[in-house]
Amino acid sequence: MRTMFSPVMMLGLALSNPALSHEFWISPGRYVVPVGEAITAELRVGENLKGAAYAYIDFRAERFEYVTSSGTEPVPARMGDRPALNMAAPGEGLMVIVHQTSDSTLTYKEWAKFQKFVAHKDFRGALDTHKARGLPESGFVESYRRHAKSLIAVGNGTGQDAPVGMETEIIAVTNPYTDDIAGGMAIDVLYEGKPRPNVQVELFEKAPDGAVVVTLHRTDDDGRAVLPVKPGHEYLADAVVLRSTGNDDPKAGPVWHTLWASLTFAVPS
Repeated sequence: MRTMFSPVMMLGLALSNPALSHEFWISPGRYVVPVGEAITAELRVGENLKGAAYAYIDFRAERFEYVTSSGTEPVPARMGDRPALNMAAPGEGLMVIVHQTSDSTLTYKEWAKFQKFVAHKDFRGALDTHKARGLPESGFVESYRRHAKSLIAVGNGTGQDAPVGMETEIIAVTNPYTDDIAGGMAIDVLYEGKPRPNVQVELFEKAPDGAVVVTLHRTDDDGRAVLPVKPGHEYLADAVVLRSTGNDDPKAGPVWHTLWASLTFAVPS
C-alpha cells in the first residue's frame, strides 16, 4: 500500500528526522522586488542550499513576521500556504523576513553521528562535557529550534537590519543591496542579545549556475565576522549554539539543546 503524507506530516518528518534536520532557511523567489509586486518565499530544510520546500504550519511557527522601516508586521500566512510567504511588496526599502520555529527533537542512536555533528559545528569540549555528565553514547535526545531571517530589497532596498529579539540571530551589518561589498559582508552573531565571540559561521554560496561552495569563518572578539561575497550570488550564513538542558537523565527528556541561526541574502549583479 502506498502511504500518502499531508504537508503537515511532511514538515513534521523533516523537522524531527535527524537525517533530514540540517539547515533551515527562508528562500525568497526573488531577492530584489519592485514596489507593489508580489514577494514569495519558501521555508526549506536541507543541505548546501538545496532542500525541499514546506508549507506554512502555524503550530510549527512561533514567529513569522516581516520588518521594514515602518515597523514589524505578521506575515499574512494561513495554515498550509505554499509558498509560506506570498504577499504584495510593502513600501520601498529593506525588508527582513523573520521565522522562528517551535522545538523539535531527534535521538542519537550512534555515537559517531554526535561526534560528527560536534566536529562539523565546532563545539569544542562538548564530547568531554558529555562524558563528564555521565551521558550514554547512544539513545540520548537533543531538542532544537530554528531562528531564520532573510533580506529582501524592495525597490532601492535602502535600510538597515537590526536585532529582532530572537534567542540567537544573525544581524546584517552590511546591506548587500546598497553598500559597497568589496571589503566583504559584515555580520554580527548574537545569543541572548549579546555578541558571540570566536564562534564558527558556515557560509553557503550559490553561483548563478547553481554550483554551491561552503566556507567556514569565525567571529572576532566582538561577535562580528566579515564574509567574502560576490555579485550575482546567493548566500546562506549559519551559526549554531549547543547548550546543556540541565537534564542528565536521558530517560527524562532531551540532554542537549541546539539553537540555529540563519540569514539568507543575495548580492545583485
